[in-house]
Amino acid sequence: MRRRFTLPALTVAAVTGSFFVAVSPASAHGYISSPPSRQANCASGAVSGCGDIVYEPQSVEMPKGSKQCNGGGSRFTVLNDNSKSWPAASVGQNVTFSWVLTARHSTATWEYFIGDTLLASFNDGGAQPGATKSHTVNMKGFSGRQTVLARWNISDTVNAFYSCVDLNIGGGGTNPTPTPTATSSPTPRPTATTNPPTPTPTATNPGATTWAAGTAYKAGDRVTYNGRSYQCRQAHTALSGWEPPYVAALWTAL
Repeated sequence: MRRRFTLPALTVAAVTGSFFVAVSPASAHGYISSPPSRQANCASGAVSGCGDIVYEPQSVEMPKGSKQCNGGGSRFTVLNDNSKSWPAASVGQNVTFSWVLTARHSTATWEYFIGDTLLASFNDGGAQPGATKSHTVNMKGFSGRQTVLARWNISDTVNAFYSCVDLNIGGGGTNPTPTPTATSSPTPRPTATTNPPTPTPTATNPGATTWAAGTAYKAGDRVTYNGRSYQCRQAHTALSGWEPPYVAALWTAL
């Protein structure tokens, strides 16, 4: 009889252990959300055929020093594929890059490159960043279509996080925000306010609530934000800067 009880106990332990292994990557790390990086474009569905980077745009972590979009590892090699139709954001000579950080590691430096040219380096001296981080970088005379490689160098490990952003420099603007502009379109709001008894998002997405910073969400929860519906990918407590359209690691559009 003891064996019969022991085996189920081991099975439960094994299942529990595998569950924690499965969800542990969800703690995540960080990636550039604006202008959309290659992994952000994959996660949002703007680019197809990306593999599992769709579910882990925040996890491009490899040893420091690489000049490849995937950090030079065996995972996420699709990010190095320049033959894919990566959208290029139209920008001016000064570009503000915004990171979403779902795990806020102590930071050595943030570096931005075009090819072998170091555009800018920001030294945080081991400080822990907030939930978001932005840097304004001068393109140093580069023009046309270019790919910027960003490296977030962690201070207490040998690793860095990598994010490549495709730009059309000289295409207009100094701080491109194409995604926020699209998702903050005023069109959905009049529809909801002119028919308050049955707002469209609620009718098409029963059980959803309006996204709000400070709210604890679990996987599977549904929210509306600026007239669109989203489903939570992984449990987290929402922070300002983690709005659903900008954090593909946490929310998927419905």
